[in-house]
Amino acid sequence: MNAPICDFVREYAARGPLRLHMPGHKGVGPIGAEPLDITEVPGADVLYTPRGIIAESERSASAIFGSAKTVYSTEGSSLCIRAMLYLAQLWAKERRRRPLVLAGRNAHKTFLSAAALLDFEIEWLFSENAGGGVVTCAVGAEALERRLAELPEAPVAVYITSPDYLGNLADLPALAEVCHAHGSLLLVDNAHGAYLKFMSTSIHPLDLGADLCCDSAHKTLPVLTGGAYLHISKSAPQALCEAADRAMALFASTSPSYLILQSLDAVNPLLTEGYVNNIMSTSAAVDALREDLRRAQWTPVGNEPLKLTLATKSHGYTGTEVARLLERRNIVCEFADPDYIVFMVTNRVIAAVNAVLRPMLLSTLPKSPVTAQPPILCKPDRVLSPREAMLAPAETLPVEQALGRVLASPGVSCPPAVPILVCGERIDGPAVEAFRYYGIEQVAVVR
Repeated sequence: MNAPICDFVREYAARGPLRLHMPGHKGVGPIGAEPLDITEVPGADVLYTPRGIIAESERSASAIFGSAKTVYSTEGSSLCIRAMLYLAQLWAKERRRRPLVLAGRNAHKTFLSAAALLDFEIEWLFSENAGGGVVTCAVGAEALERRLAELPEAPVAVYITSPDYLGNLADLPALAEVCHAHGSLLLVDNAHGAYLKFMSTSIHPLDLGADLCCDSAHKTLPVLTGGAYLHISKSAPQALCEAADRAMALFASTSPSYLILQSLDAVNPLLTEGYVNNIMSTSAAVDALREDLRRAQWTPVGNEPLKLTLATKSHGYTGTEVARLLERRNIVCEFADPDYIVFMVTNRVIAAVNAVLRPMLLSTLPKSPVTAQPPILCKPDRVLSPREAMLAPAETLPVEQALGRVLASPGVSCPPAVPILVCGERIDGPAVEAFRYYGIEQVAVVR
């Protein structure tokens, strides 16, 4: 398989042209990547109106993932999420349907910014597991069916995050069956699961019934930060394919990174050259490590193959305490909070994981369990829509002074970027407790 973007840029750099175009470094600089950092010079094609090398490369990615259409993003899955939701709203308007999306409560904060920009309506799916914290939202097909039955009309789309930040995979085939029976699209935030296509039997959302999904290639594949895909299923309405580039262009920068485009392009041949064996051998090694840790009285959670998540309190530590212990050994995790620590593993680090992380964790003896539990949030009082709240004048207050006020901004960083409370909702006592628990000291509230 060719890598046409990479081939073009390397040939261009090798010619040593006089660069009287952007970017301003002119191919020379301290990083070393400058010669390969170009703009839309003749022959380089144009992202979101592709006719040449980008179109060819995207067709290769589409063939690899088995999509009707795959579009590259150099701005991560955040851009793809906004585009997915825009496409869902277009589809609703064509059918003169209410612009309603039913979404898992652990949606990334980008979902809320999309709601503010597009002004669609949201109904929330809350977790069946009240003790799972804010990062996870366990919703099965029966719960989805019940929630749909409560609504006066079916939503245009159901939006699910799978895998979630802790490595929990939703039962997408069952959820897809329910969605399609009600005439709703299934949209999946698969930012953490691009590699799921390359299990011995694919468990990628496209192969499990999703109509649209986004993958952050950079999270789990050897791609530069910011590289992502918007995928449209072969079973999805054809109109979604026709509007996909326009949807991306609506929210995207007009100056995409050609370094990131080359990274997305370069991975295509790699993914066709025995990558399934790569993923399966690494998955087996992570499974073996999980079992060793379980025998050592650690508590692994989640069922995502290449994500190792430990619920640490049963071992006598908070997740943040374990993270600090590991940092002293120059081991940096993906995410830690009071309850969990998360490690993201690929074949490039699995040998070091077994050589360094494994003995460190196995030698960390258990202590008395930490009994403090995450606060359980009540279903909040919705006062304003996300659009109304996010576009309203706001002020920042200490959490203790925000009781009774309406949240104006999600106020959470990435990772995990899952809002504790949704903008437009009233801050009640349990919400204040949750903000404190997760270390959030100030919040933006509507004036």
